[in-house]
Order: sequence, then C-alpha cells, then structure tokens
Amino acid sequence: MTGLTLSSADLDPRRRRILFRCWHRGIREMDLVFGQFADNELPGLTEAELDEFERIMAEEDNDLVKWILGTQPVPEHLRTPLFMRLAAYKPDFDEIAEKLGITR
Repeated sequence: MTGLTLSSADLDPRRRRILFRCWHRGIREMDLVFGQFADNELPGLTEAELDEFERIMAEEDNDLVKWILGTQPVPEHLRTPLFMRLAAYKPDFDEIAEKLGITR
C-alpha cells in the first residue's frame, strides 16, 4: 500500500520503504500521523532528515503516541526540529474519511 495521496511509483527505494512503514506502524493513530506526514513531507526531506526520520520511526509506537500527544515529555534525543514538526502535524481526518468513502 502506498499513501493516501503520495504514490510510491516516483519515489526512490528508500522513500518507498519509509512510506510503507509510515502507513503500517501497528497503532492506527501512528499510521495516520506518520502516514499523512510522509504523504506531505517525504519527497522534500533531505538525506539527513531521512536518517533522523528513520531513527524516530525505530522508537516504540506506545512511546511515540505519548510523546506526540504530549502526555509524556519528549526525551532529549528527540527534541529536534523534525520531531517537533511531526508532533505538531495534525492529520486531516476529513480527507482520510473522504478517500476511504466514509461519510460523516
């Protein structure tokens, strides 16, 4: 599966792998946050940002949920501009519902 708006067809192999992993996190909330972030940001990330993004993705989903929702303090090693961009990202749930054919 590719993203909702980003096709993996035009991505290099590394970005394809990251996009897939973003939409298959294990916790649906993280799929939505990481997946939509990747759909919108992945093509423009630098190699250094991709390295950092992969390090963030290696963290446990249960911990990431707490840090992103702000229920636990973000560890020092994740207090970076990229993590803060990810944590501040607000998925467009209306867009997701529309693409999945869910009416509200």
